[in-house]
Amino acid sequence: VGAFLIMHAAGGSGKSFAGLLLGAAIAGTLAALAVPALRSVTGLKDDAVMGVVLGGGFGLGIAMLGVAQALPGGNQAGLESFIYGRTASMVRSDAIGIGLTAVVTLAVAVLLAKELRLLCFDAAFGRSMGRREGLLDLGLMVLAVTVTVVGLQAVGLILVIALLITPAVSARCWTDDFGWMVAAAGAVGAVGCWAGASISAAAPRLPAGAIIVLTLSGFFLVSVAFGARRGVVWRTIKARRLRRRTGQQHLLRAAAEIMESTRTASWTIDSVVGRRSWSRAHVKRLIGRAERGGDVVAERSAYRLSKVGMERAARILRNHRLWELFLIEHADIAATHVDRDADLVEHVLDPEIVAGLEALLSAEHGAPASPHPLGGGG
Repeated sequence: VGAFLIMHAAGGSGKSFAGLLLGAAIAGTLAALAVPALRSVTGLKDDAVMGVVLGGGFGLGIAMLGVAQALPGGNQAGLESFIYGRTASMVRSDAIGIGLTAVVTLAVAVLLAKELRLLCFDAAFGRSMGRREGLLDLGLMVLAVTVTVVGLQAVGLILVIALLITPAVSARCWTDDFGWMVAAAGAVGAVGCWAGASISAAAPRLPAGAIIVLTLSGFFLVSVAFGARRGVVWRTIKARRLRRRTGQQHLLRAAAEIMESTRTASWTIDSVVGRRSWSRAHVKRLIGRAERGGDVVAERSAYRLSKVGMERAARILRNHRLWELFLIEHADIAATHVDRDADLVEHVLDPEIVAGLEALLSAEHGAPASPHPLGGGG
């Protein structure tokens, strides 16, 4: 809008598309410079500073748009298309310009990949290596501004931020590998834009920019639900499996401790309930799963561990006791509190950690004696 006003004041029509894009680039660059400047002066976080800059800039632009539209030819300048996008009226030259910008931006991002990753994920380490954080930060902002200015033609100012962010956050739900995430984000963005433009072409009354963003939002919702790394469905399944495995291990350890303290080979539901803060119904469910897994065998009103269950229980009990001793001797945890603390860790001890604990504690074969009285409440 500022570029239009300047061109109009200079005696032109103000409708030069190149001039309007140049104005958008200058305004974006000024905003990019304002973000780190305000961040260093105020000490606010990036999201807060960007919110102030974007909100204030957008409000100023809308106010200036009202002035521009009151000028001769202001209504025909196409300024509103920068807000809402003009995908349907894009021509071959626009597509070529977008393609060239994409190639240049991608090339710069690839050449500065290591530096930009340091800036985004470990800026302190980058500073310790002598990286010029301010210059890199500005370069990243300029790349974002460049892509934003080009994206104005496709979806407009309001939706271009969604076009920038949604593919990346969708890809993040599928992988932790940075390279694959970048490739997946590009694929999601390309497919989403193609699908949105196709839907808009089939239904002319639907604006292409909004449909593109809605399509990408659909990809995002699918990713949030079913993403291999952060999808809600898989995370729920994994959490449920972890709870079941943890419960089974606690049951086997409780059974081993009961047999150790009573010197008998069998145990009852009530004895487990008295040792763990579980309900009878929960203990019955755990025992049922253990029976189906072959770890527990029913004997009239009591239960005993099978040979496989005995081996697993001995291994779990040993890991628990080793970690208890480590916490007491090296972490200054009181013996009266160590049982509950060990409960949180014993399930993720791999063989290497167990071997290290054995060497550190000079542990002999078999489970060490409990460093605290065995009882309920765990």
